[in-house]
Amino acid sequence: MPWMQGAPSLNTHSTVREYFHDTVRGAINNQKVRALDETVAYIVNLLTFYTRADHLFEHTVDGLAIRPLALTYGEALSASTAQERVAALRRLGDVALFVAGVFADNLQRRPVGVEYYIAMGGSAYASLSGNYPAGGNAHGAIFSELAHKFSVFVEVLEEVCDRCPGNDEDLLASYDRWRKTGSRRCARQLRALGIHLPDTPNVPDTKH
Repeated sequence: MPWMQGAPSLNTHSTVREYFHDTVRGAINNQKVRALDETVAYIVNLLTFYTRADHLFEHTVDGLAIRPLALTYGEALSASTAQERVAALRRLGDVALFVAGVFADNLQRRPVGVEYYIAMGGSAYASLSGNYPAGGNAHGAIFSELAHKFSVFVEVLEEVCDRCPGNDEDLLASYDRWRKTGSRRCARQLRALGIHLPDTPNVPDTKH
């Protein structure tokens, strides 16, 4: 799966965020998607945030892993405060969108497919949009658009990945190998792609 290769060093972009802004905007224009500027900015920030592997993978009882969406959804349902519920729903929507768009090829080889991520992520964003008065907060409009056009934005992220210079190595597979074996070769490849890794791999399993 192609991925960004050293985006900060690209001559025409001084930061990863600028690189993703131009690439996301290009994909949206190419697919003739109508999107709020605020939603585009949200997606750009999401991509920028998850260039750090330690932002995507969480410390769980099994170690550093992508927490299953069902568990995050359960946390939202059992949250003791509105703030905790919003945080869990946002995490659910963000991870679902990122994984469905960036790791779509990888998901085809897993029991849980892209459709599951689309359903879970869209539902999470829809719930989030209900926390904000109509027209009274930019976040409400963003989450509403993400909910209604979730599958569309997944396709936008797929094109972003296609547009990103990279190699044929599957990013998640490389991360799995580094995590399981401590491979210095995989670590060098991942860091060359702009992925910030923990100092040492410390988990036996990656879960979706």
